[in-house]
Amino acid sequence: MKGKVIAINISEKKGVPKKTIEQGLFRVDHGLEGDAHAGNWHRQVSLLGNESIEKMKAIGIEGLCTGKFAENITTEGIELWTLPIGTKVQIGETIQEVTQIGKECHTKCAIFHQVGNCVMPTEGIFTKVLKDGIVKAGDEIIILE
Repeated sequence: MKGKVIAINISEKKGVPKKTIEQGLFRVDHGLEGDAHAGNWHRQVSLLGNESIEKMKAIGIEGLCTGKFAENITTEGIELWTLPIGTKVQIGETIQEVTQIGKECHTKCAIFHQVGNCVMPTEGIFTKVLKDGIVKAGDEIIILE
C-alpha cells in the first residue's frame, strides 16, 4: 500500500490553522522542526488524508485547504485511520510510527462550529519520528509493517 504527501503544514502556535511550506525537517523524538505541536511525546506529527478533507468539502464547507485541520502532513492514497497503532511508515526520508488514531477535541475548531462536525477526531492519525529526514510534497508514503 502506497500513498503520497500532498502538503507539509506548520504553525508556530497551537490552536491555529497551519501554513503550507515547501518541505519540512522531521527529527527523531521531536517531530516537525519549528512546529508548535512538536516535542518528545506520542503525538509529534499529525497526518490527515486529502480524502477526508474532500468529505468535508462535499457537505458544503468552503475555503478548505491543506493545514486547515492543523495536520502537519496532508496525504493521499491511504486510509490512514485503518493503520494499526505501531505501524511503521516511510514518509520521504523519514521513518515514522503510528501512535494514535484520532483524538478528542477539547476545544472545538472553527470547522466544527460551522457545520457541527470535523474529520480530524476520527480520521486523523499521529506518529512519532524514528528516523530524521526531509519530507516534501510529492514524496511517497510506504507502509513498512
